[in-house]
Amino acid sequence: MFEDYSIHYEKYGQGETKILILPGWGNTRKTFTYLINMLQDKYQIYIVDYPGFGKSPWPNKDLTIYDYANMIRDLMEKENIKNPIIIAHSFGGRIAILLSGYYKENIKKLILIDIAGIKRRKKLSIFLKEKLYKFLKKLNIFLPKKIKTKYQNILTKHFASTDYKELPNTMKKTFQNIIKEDLKYYLPYIEQETLIIWGKLDNDTPLKDGNLIKQKIKNAEIIIYPNSKHYSYLECPYLTYQIIIKFIH
Repeated sequence: MFEDYSIHYEKYGQGETKILILPGWGNTRKTFTYLINMLQDKYQIYIVDYPGFGKSPWPNKDLTIYDYANMIRDLMEKENIKNPIIIAHSFGGRIAILLSGYYKENIKKLILIDIAGIKRRKKLSIFLKEKLYKFLKKLNIFLPKKIKTKYQNILTKHFASTDYKELPNTMKKTFQNIIKEDLKYYLPYIEQETLIIWGKLDNDTPLKDGNLIKQKIKNAEIIIYPNSKHYSYLECPYLTYQIIIKFIH
């Protein structure tokens, strides 16, 4: 895998227990600076930049969430990261679910913070919006070639999500590949002791996702931050550190 992709990762600390941090989509190691600084005296910490973000270049090919999981598996093999504690936020949770529930990697414990991976039933308004987009997109074939691109750009501007519109064209298919995967089917196969941390006010990955994850994973507990949103670990950094330390021990 490392022959095809170049992933920037950093290592901190010298402790025997290893922690592997999987950030959210578009985030880099910098969003975990506080936790790394607090944990590195006692633990050996690894954190990555995903392709296209931070210091990791884009491989100029479409990826799936399984590709991302295999990149992390290769990193674990390369760095001899055995039986780590995984801390995952948002998109990183998709990878953590696959590593533990699908690939059955040797992982000690999971800490899942406002993670993604649950495909929710669409609201009627969103369903109708997608149907309208697909209909309008088909009309493109009847347009003169010189205005096809302009027409598609107008559709994207009005119908695409903010995350999608902000991506370079080379990464848009990968984004579509990722969000279409519903990973809740792997949750019952996760055997590790799991701590779930969730912001009650999270609008990106709503609390009902966290409660569903708790129900599906056999050995899981959830802690809810009543006044936090999607970046609960940044909004309550010291509390998150204290909870993680207690859970690790």
